[in-house]
Amino acid sequence: MTSELFAPLPLRSGQVLKNRIAKAAMEENMAGTGQLPDEQLFTLYRRWAAGGTGLLITGNVMVHAEALTGPAGVVLDEHAPLEPFTEWAKAGKSGGGSIWMQINHPGRQVPSGMPGVVWGPTDIGVSLGKHSNRFGRPTAMTAQQIEETVARYAVTAQRAEKAGFDGVEIHAAHGYLLSQFLSPLVNKRTDQWGGSLENRARMLLDIVRAVRAAVSPSFAVAVKLNSADFQRGGFDADDARQVIEMLEPLGVDLVELSGGSYESPAMTGRSADSRTRSREAYFLDLAKDLVTTSPLPLMLTGGITKRATAEQVLASGVSVVGMGTALAVTPDLPDRWSENREADRHMRPVNWSDKALASAASMAQVRHQMRRLARGGSPKPGTHPAIALLSEQRKQRKALRDYRTWLAGPRGKA
Repeated sequence: MTSELFAPLPLRSGQVLKNRIAKAAMEENMAGTGQLPDEQLFTLYRRWAAGGTGLLITGNVMVHAEALTGPAGVVLDEHAPLEPFTEWAKAGKSGGGSIWMQINHPGRQVPSGMPGVVWGPTDIGVSLGKHSNRFGRPTAMTAQQIEETVARYAVTAQRAEKAGFDGVEIHAAHGYLLSQFLSPLVNKRTDQWGGSLENRARMLLDIVRAVRAAVSPSFAVAVKLNSADFQRGGFDADDARQVIEMLEPLGVDLVELSGGSYESPAMTGRSADSRTRSREAYFLDLAKDLVTTSPLPLMLTGGITKRATAEQVLASGVSVVGMGTALAVTPDLPDRWSENREADRHMRPVNWSDKALASAASMAQVRHQMRRLARGGSPKPGTHPAIALLSEQRKQRKALRDYRTWLAGPRGKA
């Protein structure tokens, strides 16, 4: 196979990815009893592992039991049993590739009505117009809470390695906590964590240092970063360039580039910014600029579904092609590409004028496909987005009841 797509990629930790195709993180929201991975996730990841992908990155795993992006989020903290995570890692590696755990804290992006905490760099809430009440109202984090959160990331990373994962990806994109600290629109602090970009990046850098110190040198550490937030006055491509340079001395293996947040959902191709107007490879233009100065290998995610586009991404100097939705619909897409075949079905587009609602429906559609794969079935990408959204809302209501019960019990408050 002469394509660069199928060439191995050695990383600075010594780990070697078997090819340049990665399953990017998609929030499964499929935790079983006790906010733990169970057979559904094991089946799903065995399915992806069998499809030829060189790297699987899990959907975000929560570092703080009281702060979840959704009620069915997986939690790996100091109290979680490791056995289910060991099974998850085995499933992900069953096809000969690598599996990294994405680790995350939602910050202010916690759905309203969730128990626990809603934190942010300041008390500025998520602004979604008439949909703003979808998220809780944040309180500004104290210095102690920031330091405790840094420690939580290190604990989760250390336990992920113990469970058999090959690496972790620290989520600092899509408007979650670390992205909030990086954003000048959200981070209005006047202390050491606010103001200059160096200060706004301090929490991310402290977490990377803590994680790198807690794991072995051969364990991969990656960061997911917005190429831009796509909001006027927000985190932009020049900020991203500088943060990548700050990460280089800290032992980071790879930086994944994405973009947007719930306020400007460019990651689903629905930002008004002209730079994401093409359906394929939403952030390629920004990545082309960043790759010229990046001292670290870059991975690009967002809207890639065709081999020709993936080849174009690698030709730009990007090292790894990340895909999410495409692999939820066609889990064996890398193997198809190796045989010069393409996907024979695609997700039904959501062309609703309400961007926030369209983004939610798109994510529900993707989860609908993942649930079908997790049950051993086949994707059904033609499902109407409204049906997928209503089904997801029903599942989340039940998950919320279960999460409330768990969090109120001795384990949740441990």
